[in-house]
Amino acid sequence: MSNTDDMALGFTAFVGDRMIARGALVQVARAARAVADAQPLIFDDATGRVIDLDLRGSADEAAARVSPPPAPKAARGRPKLGVTAREVTLLPRHWDWLAAQPGGASAALRRLVEDARRDSGDADAVRLANEAAYRVMTTLGGDLAHYEEALRSLFSGDRDRLLELMADWPNDIATYVAAVLDGDRARSL
Repeated sequence: MSNTDDMALGFTAFVGDRMIARGALVQVARAARAVADAQPLIFDDATGRVIDLDLRGSADEAAARVSPPPAPKAARGRPKLGVTAREVTLLPRHWDWLAAQPGGASAALRRLVEDARRDSGDADAVRLANEAAYRVMTTLGGDLAHYEEALRSLFSGDRDRLLELMADWPNDIATYVAAVLDGDRARSL
């Protein structure tokens, strides 16, 4: 694989230093099942985390286990808003301020979170992409030449140096690391 532009985020499977599949989890599960004896590593491209799949049985059976369940029929009445109640610990002065806001504490907290998400979106995307690339590099490239220096380049934001250091790495690994960095969550290193 030589071009990261055609790599859509989803899931990617490796056997050793060779990429064997990428795409939707069902497709990757089928490909991984075909080489299950070789113990493939399957990555979530968005996080760089290795995921475990149950690859027992046929390729169809393995794919069926990762297929999303059918969507339930829409119920009558008002749709759920997706609100989740959780505990937040604040100082009394924070609760006083929140209580005085229009719409109450929950509405004020939602506005604050949305503003923070909007203001830090690009920086968060770069941080998440770097963390995902770090996980992939550690799993696939931990024993490769210039690994530690490549990590330093990743976290210092020196993309050119990172790519230079990965030039001696197996092509599929270097291409995948670059693709994870260039995922739709991150616009730049």
